[in-house]
Amino acid sequence: MSTEVKSKEKVNMDPKYIIKLTVTLFVTCVVVAGALGLVNSVTAGPIAQINKEKTEAAMKMVVADPDNSEFSDKLELTEEMTAAATAGGGSVTEAYAVTVNGESDGYALKIVASGSQGNIEMMVGVDGEGTVTGVSIVDNSETAGIGSKVMDNEPLASGVPVLDQFQGKTAADMPLAVGSNVDAISGATVSTKGVTAGVNAALAVAAVMG
Repeated sequence: MSTEVKSKEKVNMDPKYIIKLTVTLFVTCVVVAGALGLVNSVTAGPIAQINKEKTEAAMKMVVADPDNSEFSDKLELTEEMTAAATAGGGSVTEAYAVTVNGESDGYALKIVASGSQGNIEMMVGVDGEGTVTGVSIVDNSETAGIGSKVMDNEPLASGVPVLDQFQGKTAADMPLAVGSNVDAISGATVSTKGVTAGVNAALAVAAVMG
């Protein structure tokens, strides 16, 4: 082994070199973490605002009077609400109180239920009388050209848009079920069942909220 190689090995194992390398790596990590923190602090506000606007847009799509409806801040989810959603076939992730012209008029509920290709996230409006006022899909992974027909609210054989058929449903109609009091788009039965489970969950949550 040459003298040059031995010299390099000696330098690489030198404690001073190791300390210098450790300090350099530590400083680099601190700088990178600080930069990421700065970026996050700068972008957090705009991202939160965008999410708020998207959520409000989804809520306006499911209330009876979008022009005069106002929404509360996100409500705290109780164990009773969570249990009711689970019993209905879904899970509740967000809840907002709805007021129309200053009068309480039900809730807008973000619900997650299982579809054919994963979770379907939807917003469901339930008015003060416990009646579904609308269903809007927030996010999904359903198959394009099949389950997506349900997500895009395409019409049933009757001509009624598939999501619109839930309007007017109440807890008295539960359990909502495909083939009983809910129609499915041909070839997209599982996707329709997923939305149906979400609406059942929303009605159950609204019932315990009063």
